[in-house]
Amino acid sequence: MSTLHDRGRRGFASDNYAGLHPEVLEALADANGGHEIAYGEDHYTERLQAVVAEHFGAGATAWPVFNGTGANVLALQSLLPRWGAVVCAETAHINTDENAAPERVGGLKLLTVQTPDGKLTPELIDQQAWGFGDEHRAQPLAVSITQTTELGTCYTPDEVRAITDHAHSLGMRVHLDGARISNAAATLGTSLAAFTSEAGVDVVSLGGTKNGALAAEAVVVVNPEITAEQHGLVFLRKLNMQLASKMRFVSAQLLALYEHDLWLRSASHANAMAQRLAAGVGSVDGVKITQAVQSNAVFAILDRDVAEALRERFRFYDWNPATGEVRWMCSWDTAEADVDAFVAELRRLIG
Repeated sequence: MSTLHDRGRRGFASDNYAGLHPEVLEALADANGGHEIAYGEDHYTERLQAVVAEHFGAGATAWPVFNGTGANVLALQSLLPRWGAVVCAETAHINTDENAAPERVGGLKLLTVQTPDGKLTPELIDQQAWGFGDEHRAQPLAVSITQTTELGTCYTPDEVRAITDHAHSLGMRVHLDGARISNAAATLGTSLAAFTSEAGVDVVSLGGTKNGALAAEAVVVVNPEITAEQHGLVFLRKLNMQLASKMRFVSAQLLALYEHDLWLRSASHANAMAQRLAAGVGSVDGVKITQAVQSNAVFAILDRDVAEALRERFRFYDWNPATGEVRWMCSWDTAEADVDAFVAELRRLIG
């Protein structure tokens, strides 16, 4: 088949637009050939368990899945009874971008909280963490936080620990949506464990797709006290159509990312490009950056006419059409020249 797209075109709409990292593509080729046992009894998935334990601690177990929505729904289902509810930020991906999958597929009630920077705190959690034992109210039995958040901000390990300590004191479990978990670790300069297992998180959705993989995510139970009988993921994964028959190809990609340092190299580069972009657009009159740039995302308010003209060359999305706020995302393959061309075009349009 011939190539159908312009391989030199770059945009700032989403890190999902980027292709596979060459090292991930090579890992897929290496995993190909011959026969391997299906449904997770393969050598690659077995090795992934050891790698996950190296990152998140002894007893951590990985359950590879196809996508982030599936990972989030499975992770939350594993923490909750049928009558359980999840406290999350109003901007959380599970609330705004998953088409009610947690509620309709997962059977979960989402209890949302407004937050200016996408981050929860114990005090914000308490706005919804009440009514325990009241048969008329869905029981708030889990908290879901996103690292990095949908607004590009980052929780410190201490901030996560404050949340988990508070949630656990109320009998609640904590899930971390780690679609961009690598970007967070790159920003913080910490291990993945520092703001997950070591900070008291129970279950993590481990991202891969946004950092150079293809349909490769995982649910990672990082709290070894939650037994397989309690979380039920061996059954829930199949029930939710997230069980890969040729799982070696999902696991091989996660191995390519996490066995060595590709996850960190790629995320660090994307973050650096976002910093370069923020520095460039921040000096342009008429552009107001609205959130701290702590990952690979830049949020800014921009004149609508300028935004539409800029989109003729560089695709990106509105975040809040009412205020003119837009989102620009950098990826593992964003080049300095891409950023500089974007900034130059923005300067030209503003005049």
